[in-house]
Amino acid sequence: MTTADASHLIDADKGFIDHAVFIDAAIYQQELEQIFARCWLFLCHESSIPNPGDFFSTYMGEDPVLVTRDMNGKVGAFLNVCRHRGNRVCRADAGNASAFVCAYHGWTYGSDGKLIAVPSLKEAYYDELDTSKWGLVPVAQVDSYKGLVFGTFDPNAPSLSDYLGGAKWYLDNFFDRREGGVEVFGGMHKWVVPCNWKFPAENFAGDNYHVAWSHLSAIRTNFSTGSGVKNPNPKGPNVGLENGHCMLTFGPDDSADPPVGPILDYEESIRPEVEERLGPRRSLVNPIVGTIFPNFSFLRTTSRSMRVWQPRGPDKIEIWAWTYVDKAAPPEVREEIRKGGIYGFSPSGSFEQDDMDNWQECTQTAQGVMGRSLRLHMGMGLGHEGYSEELGGFESHFRNSESNHRNFYRHWARMMNGASWGELQGC
Repeated sequence: MTTADASHLIDADKGFIDHAVFIDAAIYQQELEQIFARCWLFLCHESSIPNPGDFFSTYMGEDPVLVTRDMNGKVGAFLNVCRHRGNRVCRADAGNASAFVCAYHGWTYGSDGKLIAVPSLKEAYYDELDTSKWGLVPVAQVDSYKGLVFGTFDPNAPSLSDYLGGAKWYLDNFFDRREGGVEVFGGMHKWVVPCNWKFPAENFAGDNYHVAWSHLSAIRTNFSTGSGVKNPNPKGPNVGLENGHCMLTFGPDDSADPPVGPILDYEESIRPEVEERLGPRRSLVNPIVGTIFPNFSFLRTTSRSMRVWQPRGPDKIEIWAWTYVDKAAPPEVREEIRKGGIYGFSPSGSFEQDDMDNWQECTQTAQGVMGRSLRLHMGMGLGHEGYSEELGGFESHFRNSESNHRNFYRHWARMMNGASWGELQGC
């Protein structure tokens, strides 16, 4: 592939972005190759595959991937593609199996990806097929952090720990606040939205600005505390981290939880434990929403949700969303969090519907000749941001800012221009 120069599409220093990046088919194909085939991508939570033989079907970009826990308990990931004719080997979303049999010709693979059976191997292949060379293609690197399983197709990518970098402490605020961490529960929602994958990724990266407008009805009905709207103080900045990761925070004493008694009581009761576990930085900020570049986002507002924006073309995504909870949380809290996830962040959730409407309109207006030629403004807070040693990243000086958008797209442009991992590290 010839890599097109993406530098003219993004001017993060001046705060401009070309509308065409959200609709152009050639740009999208370049994203699949330069970003989704190189970055560490979220695959699943370990609680989705707790037992030997468990599996979970997902995607890395548009490549189908099978995540397994083999019979020895090791987690691996493989292209979900039969080596014979390219059929999808496993069509189930999740389950438990000792082997995976291709529906086309019966080639059979173990949970470790090895080819273990071929029909008529002796007669038709004259016993000359070396089955050791025709197992499922493994994802180059698979690793986990605090129960979050990631994979990358790039054998030269940095380690997961290095890729996450300073984002690890912020992830702890969502997934490791208490001993035992978290677990997903209640299944998973999947739905299709006619929008470009970058719109929701950048929204969760730090768009507090839209809340007062898009979600005002939910706030007025007291479905959300709306701390960022009712008390728009400068505490709780956007924090831009290396490799395009971004976090939106509140002040240490601000709450993003819904005004639901069991949840508020629970949060108050565990606060000393959480603050001790997370250390002194927690006295500065309360992380509530974030995106790990490119397409893994999570939130701790109204509910507890983590989601992947699965790309399905320049103008379509599948949203895959899980509800998660502290393993140590009591049943009544789990139930309220479950309901909050359905009411707020699900295909029919009040917040989700607001967001989906905006994202699809932003994508559709890029389809016209004049619309895609526009330069869009992302300069909010430009020049009013700086590196914070205490927070480990670039912080905005006010809660409403597009500093994280610029961080996200600056890294996007570097990846699209084919920079080596050595050049990208620390960016």
